[in-house]
Amino acid sequence: MSRTDQGKLLGVVLVTLLSLWQLYPSYRFYTMTLAQRQAIEPAKLAQMRKRAIHLGLDLQGGMQLLLEVDKSRLSAAESKDAVERAREIINNRIDQFGVAEPTLQLQGSDEIVVQLPGIQDPQRAKDLIGRTALLEFKFVAEGPQAGTIQNPGPGTQVLPGLGGAGGRTQYLVEKRPIMTGDVIADASVRPGSVTEGMAVDFVLDARGSKLFGDATTQGVHRHLAIVLDGVVQSAPEIREPITGGRGQITGRFNFQEAQDLANVLRNGALPAPLKLLEERTVGPSLGKDSIRQGTISFAVGSLAVVLFMLIYYRGGGVIADVALFVNLLLILGAFAAFGFTLTLPGIAGIVLTVGMAVDANILILERMREELRLGKSVRGAIDTGYERAWNAIFDSNITTFLSGLILFQFGTGPVRGFAVTLCVGILTTMATAVFLTRVVYDWLAIGRRVTTVSI
Repeated sequence: MSRTDQGKLLGVVLVTLLSLWQLYPSYRFYTMTLAQRQAIEPAKLAQMRKRAIHLGLDLQGGMQLLLEVDKSRLSAAESKDAVERAREIINNRIDQFGVAEPTLQLQGSDEIVVQLPGIQDPQRAKDLIGRTALLEFKFVAEGPQAGTIQNPGPGTQVLPGLGGAGGRTQYLVEKRPIMTGDVIADASVRPGSVTEGMAVDFVLDARGSKLFGDATTQGVHRHLAIVLDGVVQSAPEIREPITGGRGQITGRFNFQEAQDLANVLRNGALPAPLKLLEERTVGPSLGKDSIRQGTISFAVGSLAVVLFMLIYYRGGGVIADVALFVNLLLILGAFAAFGFTLTLPGIAGIVLTVGMAVDANILILERMREELRLGKSVRGAIDTGYERAWNAIFDSNITTFLSGLILFQFGTGPVRGFAVTLCVGILTTMATAVFLTRVVYDWLAIGRRVTTVSI
């Protein structure tokens, strides 16, 4: 065996071992029992989940939402990119919510499809996604011009509140806000007092710091209402000017509520309200059933192909089956290494890839058979067989690969999952069906000095 062939064989072995190494975290994570997962620290379990192959909504359960951005109250200029801005804000909120591999896609002119695989608290996720999060700072109205809660004066309005000094549940505030939440640069959670619960600290940008400083300087001893989505969270008294660009929101929040509030404040308010048009929930049991059925179909199909190759092509079938096994390892290893999401259509793509890989091997083996029947030597039959089969293999695979790219570009959700698997599978098929098997045949014909091949 030449040094070149030895290098090729070593490269194949190294890539196969690398795929096994990438797949080990997935095997370890998905074979753990519930008791074993509960015994592991949450941070370590999250790290293990991150390294494992990500399963799509249809395999591990979760939630899919179809949202409509209500642009009826926006101007033409504001509505131009409102949907895209809403998608970016929702994506940022979900990222901090901790959902692995969420999918957000635009549909039509004003709709967003949100897929959240493995979600544990659907209601909390819906509240977080749909929250407009319009934060406003307004002075509590004072003086004879302000009017009363029953009869507000000009330039004032009555807003509901979470409660405050004196047990008030309604606030009379000025309509004109001092500033809005777009000046917030950061927000974080910290423990408050026993009566206040958790608190949300916020940091203002340069413009917000100046506005806040000027307003609190002029409004010493007045009450400042902190209004979120039309509800007064708190209305503390301004005892001295606040010029440091920092503030705090209290509202008797528990930890999750404070965490979600800090999340939406960091990522900004939605440009327009969202309407929930459709909600679909896939239970974990349904996802497990999909995995079981998909695995059975894949196993039965693969076994039938393997047996056919062994019976019909004998020794050549053994080499083709080994290449097929390595092909599957490379596909799954690529999914684990690059963080692709495996879906039920993706499993269908793997099954299709198996068929295409076998088709490539059949073309090569049939060409070699023809050359052997013409009386050529084993070495000559191998060279000519691969040379004549190459054009057909390349043409069929490149056209399918281009089709997969088109599906990925213009498809949605499940279609994209199928397209990714198909494209990855075609690349690994070319590497194994053409490259790997050729290395094996060269080793047999040259290194082992084989004078006949069982095909």
